Amino acid sequence: MTPADQPLDIDARYAFACSLAREAAQMGMALYRSRATLTVEHKGGDRQDVVSVADQRIEQFLRSQLAERFPEDGFLGEESGAADLKARCVWVIDPIDGTACFLHGLHNWCVSVGLLVDGQPCVGAIADPNHDELFHGCLGRGAYVNEEPLKASAATHVSEGLTGAGTFHPRGKEHFIPFLVQLLAEGGMFLRNGSGALMTAYVAAGRLIGYYETQLKSWDCLAGLVLVKEAGALANDFLRGDGLLEGNPYLVAAPGVYAQLSRMIGPSLDA
Repeated sequence: MTPADQPLDIDARYAFACSLAREAAQMGMALYRSRATLTVEHKGGDRQDVVSVADQRIEQFLRSQLAERFPEDGFLGEESGAADLKARCVWVIDPIDGTACFLHGLHNWCVSVGLLVDGQPCVGAIADPNHDELFHGCLGRGAYVNEEPLKASAATHVSEGLTGAGTFHPRGKEHFIPFLVQLLAEGGMFLRNGSGALMTAYVAAGRLIGYYETQLKSWDCLAGLVLVKEAGALANDFLRGDGLLEGNPYLVAAPGVYAQLSRMIGPSLDA
């Protein structure tokens, strides 16, 4: 564990996150092309919550590479769990965000590599090999897609763009459908592409004006939260309580529509 008063090499971690996400995404592409041969399991009996050998192999690769390069850092991965969460630096990883899309031949999946420093999102790298895009950013240093700076949408009303939306089944009927009813009533339109990391990155890029999820896990959005902040968008207090391990309701949006979307969601956003 790195002492609190010892300087951290954030530059090295940022550069490594970007290169590692790209390498893991290329590994994912090789497996994606042979996806029909992959073993698939269902989590907890939920037919929609799937994990494949590809997820497991890529997470093992990411975890081993990070442990070798930064042995003092902690780790949290979707498939293999947590280690040393009290470390100053904790990597939060999703080896394939959008596994269902991956397995069904849809190009909406990515590798997400995020870094917490002293409990705050600091570095994010989201690699989308299907579109040759690396969304990346570091706290205080901007956010980019490849080498192009990211900037949140200038929209001031939900009718001026697309809003990402998604739900985890247990909370879907209670919160998701009422939100969609209000969004549509205000002239808005929604998109669900199956990857929380990509939809968060699209908010940072101004492609979506906002993104709401009734319940999201930290590995789906930790990297993206860095991009959102650096691109000038807003986010709710996702990491409150036990958000790192258990997840929370989630909203990221352009500053001109955040309040409007938050009102549509109501008290459940911060419950």
